[in-house]
Amino acid sequence: MAATCPAIRLDTCPEIKLEMRPSARFEIVDVRQRVLETYGPVLDRCRWVLYCSYHTTAGYLDQGLASRLNARRAGVTPYLRAYQTVFPEGAGYQHDELHLREELSEEQRRTEPRNGDSHLAFIGAGLRNCVAYHERPKEPVYFIDFDGVNGACSRQRITSIVGFNDERVVALERFRIPVPAQPVESVNLKDPNLGLFDRIQTLIDRHGVTKGRIQLTLAETDRRAGLMVNEFETLLMQRDLREVIGNPFRFMVKQPCLMLASLRRIRTRTMTCTRFLRLQRSISLLVSESAITGVSGVVHGKYQSPILVQWGLAGRYTREIDFCLTQFQ
Repeated sequence: MAATCPAIRLDTCPEIKLEMRPSARFEIVDVRQRVLETYGPVLDRCRWVLYCSYHTTAGYLDQGLASRLNARRAGVTPYLRAYQTVFPEGAGYQHDELHLREELSEEQRRTEPRNGDSHLAFIGAGLRNCVAYHERPKEPVYFIDFDGVNGACSRQRITSIVGFNDERVVALERFRIPVPAQPVESVNLKDPNLGLFDRIQTLIDRHGVTKGRIQLTLAETDRRAGLMVNEFETLLMQRDLREVIGNPFRFMVKQPCLMLASLRRIRTRTMTCTRFLRLQRSISLLVSESAITGVSGVVHGKYQSPILVQWGLAGRYTREIDFCLTQFQ
């Protein structure tokens, strides 16, 4: 994966925006090593480093899971490959039926990648858009891409890296989210009608946060639901994901698979819940100051949305989410 080198913002909390060009559809890049080679030891003085992906089919494993996989390619790669077996390319995903995608123009239908498998592998394997790693100089940090090329063309990938030593809570609130009466359903938390992101931006402005993060967490009493960041595309959320929740092996090719057996062993070691998908109870979103406008806000890619997924009815058809705004120091 080739990389370009935009300028680094060196202040109290150094921030780097790294641009990469994958050479294959599935690719794993040690971003920490890439930063060291390109910029030198700029992050060594930081106790923590936050890594943020702008994509819905490429991201990071949280540090705890990566460590349980030995934090090395030999452990991480079989785990990820197993999800590609469960969600093979071209297995009849509704997301890939481009003629049914009403949001696409005719021109977009000619170039849009058929990558339903990549979205589901990203979700299933528990990849995250935003992770904070305790800085360990000899431990790799992998940027994992399930969809790095579209045909013969490499896709541009962007990741932000922010170093910090401490994290101060500046605001903590609980937000009530109305959810549908269907037991299996998804809710786009970026929907302006909910008002969540307007409230978050108000708090960012009020407290003058220039670099930090938002952590969204399901209330402890709210069960049979999870959070993720991905593309809120109707066929992907309402058809493909719903089918996987009902039958995790719905799209898997029916053939013996040693990697799948390995996956089952790994999941026994690493999961506390019994569900196949690694839907999370908490997600993070980077807050940073725009280099163009100078205005601070939530950083996310064009197609990224925080999404609430439920697989059981909620009491009074609402769910509660705690959101915590922090400032990096």
